[in-house]
Amino acid sequence: MKKIIFGLVVLLVFAGCAKDKCEYNECGIVAPAAEIQAVKDYLTSKGITNAVQHCSGMFYVVDDPGSGSSPDFCSTVAVTYQGTLTNGTQFDKATTPVAFGLGDVITGFRNGIPLIKKGGRIHLYVPPSLGYGSGPYGNIPANSVLIFDVTLSDFQ
Repeated sequence: MKKIIFGLVVLLVFAGCAKDKCEYNECGIVAPAAEIQAVKDYLTSKGITNAVQHCSGMFYVVDDPGSGSSPDFCSTVAVTYQGTLTNGTQFDKATTPVAFGLGDVITGFRNGIPLIKKGGRIHLYVPPSLGYGSGPYGNIPANSVLIFDVTLSDFQ
């Protein structure tokens, strides 16, 4: 009997940990004011007036909200996307859906993709600290504002 009770206690502890793992504070990481201003300056220079500022300092424009439910931090999403720098240089592109866990990607994706539903499309304007930060990453220079055009194909 003690073994069964011990087993149940262990199971409940691990179940509690799994639940905690899915908790995510989308406003927990906030870009510095200078980075937010850099994104605002970019948006102004491109005449983008409908971008919404997220509590994290990222900006976004929902082009198509999609339908159904939205993914959350613990979801695995399948997306197509294009990533560019503010100078127009494309640094990445997926024309067929690629799948990844939202908990495994940059903060800008974690915060932005749940703003749409399946079939939705969003533009994300990501300050450096919500992207790849102060170090270069592949062909992305350090402290880069990132622009993503993302379509959510599916999620689980």
